[in-house]
Amino acid sequence: MAILSLVAGCAEPWPEPPVVDTGVFAEEHEDWRSRREARAVEPPGGPVLWIGLWDLPHGETVFGADPGLPIALPAEDSPPIAGTLTRQGEAVRLEPAPGAAIRVHEGDLIEGPIELRHDRMEDPTRLQLGSLGLRVHSEQGTDRLWLRAWDEDTPERETFRLPDYFPVDPAWRVQARFEPYVEPEPLRVPDVTGGMVEFIARGELVFRRGRKEHRLIATAGETSSSYFVMMWDSTAVDATYQGGRYLRVDFPDESGWTTIDFNRTYNAPCVFTAYSVCGLPPRRNWLPLRVEAGEQRPN
Repeated sequence: MAILSLVAGCAEPWPEPPVVDTGVFAEEHEDWRSRREARAVEPPGGPVLWIGLWDLPHGETVFGADPGLPIALPAEDSPPIAGTLTRQGEAVRLEPAPGAAIRVHEGDLIEGPIELRHDRMEDPTRLQLGSLGLRVHSEQGTDRLWLRAWDEDTPERETFRLPDYFPVDPAWRVQARFEPYVEPEPLRVPDVTGGMVEFIARGELVFRRGRKEHRLIATAGETSSSYFVMMWDSTAVDATYQGGRYLRVDFPDESGWTTIDFNRTYNAPCVFTAYSVCGLPPRRNWLPLRVEAGEQRPN
């Protein structure tokens, strides 16, 4: 039996990832990390700047600095009543209050009602109110809408630093075989707000660590340039974010193979802000191993 197992294990050799120069590899990783740190404080997508996330129900919602309003903004940037948001289905209309000084980002003052495009649409509408930015946020696979606010003058913009990473190690680069589904499948996962969000699962990335084979569901939208993977591993018990981490993986080559670089696993936005809607890894993407690579949880 031992001889048969050995023969079976040798029958299908697993390819190694392309060889990399360790010095160049480390430099490229630091460059990637620097760009990620910069994006974390760059509006509108930088989560470090986010200061609020409010549900947008159907009908009218008044917003401004009045603390009794359903959407209460900081008083230093907003008048007591800044305007009214009216939602009908997926459509959201803004009617500014007189003298509210709301602008389209880097544009003219808004003097009358305008339709707002949310951030899953092409050319989403960005609003400016003092140092605040405002945008209607949506998540794929759900009819929920939110108003997101960020503050471009937040002090953390100058002081923010990413948490520590595990030491960069080329050994955590592995070859993966992509096994596509016959048809893309909806993948619904819980999010940190207690709701559900939906992704499009294209197939599974199959890789080996030691003698064991593991799988990760890979998702991608119609215009994606890489796979998006939500994963959990046992470092979440003590070293990485308890809810899991994210990862981007290049599309496979013509032979169906790609490289997973676990050094580039990263934290979801909800690690850095309470005003996020982050999907959590599906149970099938819980890896029964310890991935000591990539971004750790903040101290």
